[in-house]
Amino acid sequence: MSGLQPAKICIVGAGIAGLAAALRLSHQGCDVTVLDIHAAPGGKMRTVPSAAGPVDAGPTVLTMRPVFDELFADVGEVLSDHLTLEPLQTLARHYWDDGTKLDLMADAEQSEVNVAAAFGAKAGAEFASFSAHTKRLFDAFNGPMMQTAKPDPLAVTKAVLKQPSIIADMAPHRSLAGLLDVSFSDKRLAQLFGRYATYVGGSPYASPAILALIWQAEAKGVWTVKGGMHELARTIASLAAKRGASFRYNTKALRITRQGGRVSGVETEGGHVPANTVIFNGDPRALEIGLLGETPREAVPAAGTNPRSLSAYVHAFAASPNGPDLAHHTVFFGHDRRTEFTALADGDMPTDATLYVCAQDHGAVAPDANQRFEIIMNAPPVHRDPEQEKIKCQTLIFNRLKNFGLTFSPQPGLDSLTTPHGFEALFPASSGSLYGRSPHGMMAAFKRPTARTKVPGLYLCGGGAHPGAGVPMAVLSARHAAAAIMTDHASTSTSRKMDTRGGTLTGSVTAERKRSLS
Repeated sequence: MSGLQPAKICIVGAGIAGLAAALRLSHQGCDVTVLDIHAAPGGKMRTVPSAAGPVDAGPTVLTMRPVFDELFADVGEVLSDHLTLEPLQTLARHYWDDGTKLDLMADAEQSEVNVAAAFGAKAGAEFASFSAHTKRLFDAFNGPMMQTAKPDPLAVTKAVLKQPSIIADMAPHRSLAGLLDVSFSDKRLAQLFGRYATYVGGSPYASPAILALIWQAEAKGVWTVKGGMHELARTIASLAAKRGASFRYNTKALRITRQGGRVSGVETEGGHVPANTVIFNGDPRALEIGLLGETPREAVPAAGTNPRSLSAYVHAFAASPNGPDLAHHTVFFGHDRRTEFTALADGDMPTDATLYVCAQDHGAVAPDANQRFEIIMNAPPVHRDPEQEKIKCQTLIFNRLKNFGLTFSPQPGLDSLTTPHGFEALFPASSGSLYGRSPHGMMAAFKRPTARTKVPGLYLCGGGAHPGAGVPMAVLSARHAAAAIMTDHASTSTSRKMDTRGGTLTGSVTAERKRSLS
């Protein structure tokens, strides 16, 4: 090329990462087309209809707000001009079947007081120590892991050696469950914080102790989005469209094409979409097994997609609740903390499971009014016969909640339930896994595929790519992909700079890597 021409980019998948990438790249003047098999943006950040309106049926927790503030600022916008985010004072409410109740709060000191009141003064001190421990981990690994486009074990090792005391905090030879057992005298607290491994699709008994830092992402604040989480996806899609991005919904990508050693576009049921750059915002396993043709198979090694993470059974419905007081986020713990994960490891539906309830309209309507709910129970990825799965799951979930005194009127029907087989149908080649590759093993974080691939012109973003699962991580993956594309596009061109509608992405990303999320 004689000059730097706008990159022609096709993004496969309108999940939150694909949307964030579309916004960043369209802001830079790139010609962006987004394809998605579904009828609306959001991917796993989806809604289903209910008598009280659209109800979230995907992610419900918004943490690490600075990630979203930065996304909007990088395209010349202010998040609060487009979305209403309300901080929660009660991060989550927790119930055990022995009658114990614990609220973890945005106010760290109040959380410590609550822990001491529920479990005793010793437990309060242990909680304070654990929180300080996880903050050191978060602060140490935020930069060299989450904020960097490609984590390097050697670079991480050097960073650790600069502060050797962090090695003890990492507990490299312990599982998360093992760390929690020595951190808390009361095993109910070990059960509570072991649950954070499931945030990234893992078991606390097989995930590394370093995942304890996930607590800090929540401790730094939890927000609700007015209108539901899907409003975040819709807003980002709208901003990208205003910058020229084109969205084609109900469009299935069949094959990523290649010409002259580089990707040349995406074949769809409606024809070929030409592009010199393709971003895949789906489960990388789809590429690895050849679901989008032979061209991208070499882009993702099997070790980057296997073993698989957990899935979930998800009820999304509207009803009137009766029973214990609910917060926006409420957890009802299983009786035996190990039983659930033993069943999941064996590929079985757990019968003594922890249940999570999101009361989407909490605080906006009367407590006994008809309102929207999402209930999540951990599940293994797909590999069992789905027959009778829904009936068994529904009975188990609502009987379990009834034991805590919580009932719903009317009780939801089977049509409100999505199972691992349902998620496999919604997100092909995922095996129903909601978090991509499993986080099990100390080196798991280094095995996820990164934004750049071995196929020229093909990039990845999403929860299955680095830095991993979760809405903030997916948005960071989009930042990494956009920066890589702009850098690579510039390196293959000469002469003039591209006209843009705003600031320079590469410079912004470089600056943001140095910024703390705390």
